[in-house]
Amino acid sequence: MTRILITGGSSGIGRALALAYAAEGADLVLFGRDAPRLAEAAQSCRDAGAKNVETHVADVRDREAMARLVKAADERAAIDLLVANAGVATGLSPGQILEDPDSVRAMMAINVNGVFNTVEPIIPAMCARGGGQIAIVGSMAGVRALPYSPSYCAAKSAVHMWADCLRGALPPYGVSVSLIVPGFVKTPMNAPLKAWQPGSISDVEAARIVKRGLDRRRGVIAFPYYMYAAMRLFSFLPAGIVDGVMRRFTVEVVETRERGESA
Repeated sequence: MTRILITGGSSGIGRALALAYAAEGADLVLFGRDAPRLAEAAQSCRDAGAKNVETHVADVRDREAMARLVKAADERAAIDLLVANAGVATGLSPGQILEDPDSVRAMMAINVNGVFNTVEPIIPAMCARGGGQIAIVGSMAGVRALPYSPSYCAAKSAVHMWADCLRGALPPYGVSVSLIVPGFVKTPMNAPLKAWQPGSISDVEAARIVKRGLDRRRGVIAFPYYMYAAMRLFSFLPAGIVDGVMRRFTVEVVETRERGESA
């Protein structure tokens, strides 16, 4: 029986992925911050066929708490797959020239430090037993900068680089690493976004694609692939041209309500 830990497991891609694995009878460990929503997701996973569902209400920004909880979950039964999925978004609206500094720092703490806090505790254990799989959720925004979401792009590009480094470093210890690069997915996080969303898919379809890639231990799971290829191409084109094209799109990104940082 596969044991899987997912952060941000109470909604969006995390919840959909948990349900996909539940249908195969997986043993799940779900992390989230909203206790009622997390409990509902856990019950849905049990109803879908999960053999066991363990839940933890936790903030990924809290390094000590995350280390304690992840290590304890792994000690109870070895984690086969860890998915660092929790994240929030923030950005700019038309006419706005600077993101709120508090929003930026809260988002960076969740999207960057939160990934570190989730993944770091499992690496020694997986390497010691010579097996395991780590998945880190990035974004198309981490492939090429977008003028309407500067700090989110910065956060996701940092996560991409870290995942790439781990993917190169850990295979000799039997641990594989996958970077997940979603395009537009219909989730509560993306619902407030006012913009053209080419290739937008449901969280259920996104989870199906992610699961298939993880089952095959792909190093990069990007979808839709044409968007990933386009973003990669844009990164090689003259910056002034691409920036000019990007500015033609009207985009409104809702500022995150997150503030402050946990210890």
